Amino acid sequence: MKFALLRLHLTVFLWGFTGVLGRLINLNEGLLVWWRLAITVVSLWVLFAATGKVRKIALRDFIKIASIGTLLSLHWLCFYGSIKYSNVSIALTCLATSGLFSALMEPLFFRKRINLLELVLGMFALAGIAIIYFSNLVFSAGIYIGLLASLLTVLVSVLNKKIVDGYEPQSITLYQLTGGFIGLSLLMPLYNHLFPAPSLMPQHWDWLWLVILSWACTILTFILYISTLKKLSAFTMNLTLTLEPVYGIILAFVVYQENKSLSPNFYIGFALILVAVALQMFRLMGLGKKLKQRVVVSRQ
Repeated sequence: MKFALLRLHLTVFLWGFTGVLGRLINLNEGLLVWWRLAITVVSLWVLFAATGKVRKIALRDFIKIASIGTLLSLHWLCFYGSIKYSNVSIALTCLATSGLFSALMEPLFFRKRINLLELVLGMFALAGIAIIYFSNLVFSAGIYIGLLASLLTVLVSVLNKKIVDGYEPQSITLYQLTGGFIGLSLLMPLYNHLFPAPSLMPQHWDWLWLVILSWACTILTFILYISTLKKLSAFTMNLTLTLEPVYGIILAFVVYQENKSLSPNFYIGFALILVAVALQMFRLMGLGKKLKQRVVVSRQ
């Protein structure tokens, strides 16, 4: 169990590292996500074909899964866009507000009553974002884009819950990322027209960072995450996943010294968000609810 917990923390650490790599890569957010998906999808098809894990699915099912994959690619695009327009710390903090959107969206999709306590905790997170926003107006565009990324990741997670019982996690991951790549490829001509980039190709060290982003932070994390599902409780896993922005922000402070560009109120706002997330986790533990596992591809 200790080794499973270590694997989970390594997974969360690598997810937090995606933001650092996103700032390091000299591509705009659209091209960055496109190349990440291209490398990941090709690698996954080779890996799954070599190990005999490719499972055929009906075209109708593929379209359903691929549509969620396209939303996932848009989530990644907004996440890295938030980094480009602000910084890693702001983007990860915005992503931590997903609890508010989840409290509002899950009742709509699953036809259940809105939990008032979840809504109150979500408002704590919203208050944290408001403090950060008004104290860091120079990053306002990045905050808006980051909140959109948070909304999209909740939407992906909610939609995945509707299909997760019908397919193996490997199949969902393979076809969802493939669908995301196809969907984003169709959107890229328009995106490049609206947001032209100096170069469509990665330059020099960008190739290495993209390979690390695709292999270590996407494929390896998927393998590690799946290996822990049967070893750890749902509560332990979900509580550990809340450390992703913490790991990512610490890395951003060390690598980019982002702490020097953030106001003191940033820490107050971020603390409010973390408190809301932690209280939600402990509330679920107290009620003894069984949490459904998130599909790995709904992460960074």
